[in-house]
Amino acid sequence: MEAGSTSSSLRRESELMNRARMLISCPDQPGIVAAVSQFLFEYGANIVQSDQYTMDPEGGMFFIRIEFDLTELASRVDKLRSDFAVVAEKFTMDWSLSLASQKKRIAIFVSKEDHALLELLWHWRAGDLNADIAMVISNHNDMRSLVEPFDIPFHHIPVTAATKAEAEQRQLEVIGDGVDAIVLARYMQIVSPSFIKHYANRIINIHHSFLPAFVGGKPYAQAHNRGVKIIGATAHYVTEELDGGPIIEQDVQRVSHRDNVEDLKRIGRHIERIVLARAVSWHVEDRIIVHNNKTVVFN
Repeated sequence: MEAGSTSSSLRRESELMNRARMLISCPDQPGIVAAVSQFLFEYGANIVQSDQYTMDPEGGMFFIRIEFDLTELASRVDKLRSDFAVVAEKFTMDWSLSLASQKKRIAIFVSKEDHALLELLWHWRAGDLNADIAMVISNHNDMRSLVEPFDIPFHHIPVTAATKAEAEQRQLEVIGDGVDAIVLARYMQIVSPSFIKHYANRIINIHHSFLPAFVGGKPYAQAHNRGVKIIGATAHYVTEELDGGPIIEQDVQRVSHRDNVEDLKRIGRHIERIVLARAVSWHVEDRIIVHNNKTVVFN
């Protein structure tokens, strides 16, 4: 990492030392914001950012993300969580509180295409991805020489139809308890329901189409055969429904009848990189709330 990037990262870490993030979802009703704000005020916290959204003021769901600074946060966070539980119970809240200084650890899964992986590595090296890349896992060895210069552990775990269950068990063993999220950076394997259960709403996939169009394999060929004028990419959480999980981010670009399948793939790679990097960044910064099969993204 270059000196400028190191200096910037150290400054950012210092700024985040006493910062916490709170995500809340609950049935909408009067007094939620007032109760949370009053609680933080009485603790001596300073709210530095607050974003909220309500689905329907009359009986809908309410969502809020709050960032606040609190002196000596690390030594006070356990009591803060315990005390806030009383407020949460009153409003039937589903909530979480995380420390901005504690970077989330991610594992990146990849196969043979490098563009999505490289984008994440570049963002991480520049200090723009506020996470620790704990490891890269691949069903092929192609990416090893690309990953190892970053001093990130690379694990080659082959997968075949006959060994899929064993391979996933090996992946879980390698990951252990030290990973907060998994990123499928063009990992060309369908993840089993049993694996997904270990990381519900914590596996992010990049799909090379503007979902729900062209689900499944070879979406660019499907798009070309359909003669579309716009192609896109979709980052979503992985669920048991193939390419049907909660959508985090999407983007598109215009194409024309002159573009063949290879052209669509080339254009699509650029969109995939951007969309996945955004989604991962928002996840590790606690900007996403999942509700049913949708997301509320405070970006």
